[in-house]
Amino acid sequence: MALLDDDGVRVALAGLPHWSGDTSAITRTVKAPDFMTGIRIVDDVAAAAEAADHHPDIDIRWRNLRFTLATHSEGGVTQRDVDLAGTIDEIVTRHHAA
Repeated sequence: MALLDDDGVRVALAGLPHWSGDTSAITRTVKAPDFMTGIRIVDDVAAAAEAADHHPDIDIRWRNLRFTLATHSEGGVTQRDVDLAGTIDEIVTRHHAA
C-alpha cells in the first residue's frame, strides 16, 4: 500500500475533522462519558481493527482515549489508516463520546 504524501494526508484529514497528524501518523483523542464507556469504545475499535487486520496504538487514561494510526510496515500513513480512522469515528459517535 502506498504512503500518503503531505497533500494526501491533508486531504484525508479534511474529511476527518477530529484527527490530526502528518505523514508519519494520525491521531485522535476521545473523551468518553465515563471509564466503562471508554473501555467499550476500545473493545469495539479492537474488534474492527482485528477484522481489518490493521491495529492502532491505543492509550487509555481514565476516560481519555488516544488513537494513533500508521502503517508500520510502510513507514507512515496509508489509506488503511484513513479507513480505520473513519471506522473509529463511527464507533465513537455510536457511543456518544466527544
